Amino acid sequence: MNLYPNLRRGILLSVLYVVVLLCNASTSTSTSYSSSEAITIKPRHLSLLKSALQRPSGEQSDLWKPMTDQGWSPCIDLEDPPSLPDKTKSYIQVFLDGGLNQQRMGICDAVAVAKILNATLVIPFLEVNPVWQDSSSFVDIFDVDHFIDALKDDVRVVKELPEDYSWSTREYYAAAVRETRVKTAPVHASAQWYIENVSPLLHSYGIAAISPFSHRLSFDHLPGEIQRLRCKVNFQALRFVPHITSLGDALVSRLRNPLWRSEKDRKSVDHLGDMTNPNSRHEPGKFAVLHLRFDKDMAAHSACDFGGGKAEKLALAKYRQMIWQGRVLNSQFTDEELRSQGRCPLTPEEMGLLLAAFGFDNNTRLYLASHKVYGGEARISALRQVFPRMEDKRSLASSEERARIKGKASLLAALDYYVSMHSDVFISASPGNMHNALVGHRTFENLKTIRPNMALIGQLFLNKSITWVDFQQAIGEGHVNRQGQIRLRKPKQSIYTYPAPDCMCHV
Repeated sequence: MNLYPNLRRGILLSVLYVVVLLCNASTSTSTSYSSSEAITIKPRHLSLLKSALQRPSGEQSDLWKPMTDQGWSPCIDLEDPPSLPDKTKSYIQVFLDGGLNQQRMGICDAVAVAKILNATLVIPFLEVNPVWQDSSSFVDIFDVDHFIDALKDDVRVVKELPEDYSWSTREYYAAAVRETRVKTAPVHASAQWYIENVSPLLHSYGIAAISPFSHRLSFDHLPGEIQRLRCKVNFQALRFVPHITSLGDALVSRLRNPLWRSEKDRKSVDHLGDMTNPNSRHEPGKFAVLHLRFDKDMAAHSACDFGGGKAEKLALAKYRQMIWQGRVLNSQFTDEELRSQGRCPLTPEEMGLLLAAFGFDNNTRLYLASHKVYGGEARISALRQVFPRMEDKRSLASSEERARIKGKASLLAALDYYVSMHSDVFISASPGNMHNALVGHRTFENLKTIRPNMALIGQLFLNKSITWVDFQQAIGEGHVNRQGQIRLRKPKQSIYTYPAPDCMCHV
């Protein structure tokens, strides 16, 4: 019997705590602890982690199988679409806040509102995100010419206002109260609200600027034509700019070709060469994407305990008070209550154990889609131990390739989104805008997407005596129908997360 693999894993486990301490002590650009926060991170589920590190190689045969035909297909284009009405003389402007995926949904809603009001839409203005400080505009992220062309039979879209309306700018509305600004649109407003409250402005002034606009259109009681249009914008019209898709294709190529590093000098990677060099072509491999949102905002707002001891609890409580002044509902509950209800984001360690329980082995090509992890490499090290072939943007792309997206949170998120859409399997550590957007888009394309049962997982991790066999069995049984199966949208649910039945037809 060959004992070396188990011995090696045992050694890795033995040094894991030391590695974590060293990583925590080192200076890292991805860490979000201040020098005054003496926080020690160590594995919270040591017994499960030991079993995960000692799991045998060889994955379940059905892990990578694509989704079978579920009897649903996209249907957002009508066979005989109605002709676009005569050219309008009124314009709709929207100002969108939030991150990339919140803005993405706002863009879709803006097109729908323009259609409802028979107005021309001005390319939406993206506000600077106060958290990420990214000033990227629509044209920096999305292919604007494709956007306009894809919607030419549905809504008129212009890149900028004509000279007669050039005064209508963000600065103009920030300086004083303006009659052309609409700032009272209720959350999930009906189509009738826009007809009654915005149409008169368009008639009187020829323009209406709506801000705030996030989540300002209902998901219910809208004509089927409008619902399908929202999906058309989201799944067809919004295409990333070429340099994002080009770099994304390169990362996907490298993830599918595990030998790419041995074929090229790591410091002079040419992503076009990856796709055109016949000598670099091998049987394409499979890869999974883990979207891990575990930033300080999420950790603090959850009010959960993440194993960093008293120092971490105090640091997060202080941050929570500074940002939300005590207005955090979760603070009323204990950590055990929050976890049993599935209200705690999963840590990198817990995601590693979850993926291992599904049957992914230590040869799995795993792409980490994440911006900034609270705790930096110290927090990630357990996950990296379980999946040593884990990659991310920095490991797959050279600094020269990343130059155009460096420090730009929206472009970094766009790249992660693109790679996620091209993966064989996608899983997210916690609900959120990125999770919701990708679940909906991958449902639309019938791609395998694992939706963690947060309440079940939370309860399993609370059981400190659970064995690996029982943990693995419970995870498998609890996710049988959570791997990409169609779920029909219910009232008030987002059409961008649940595109069926509004934008998909049962065939």
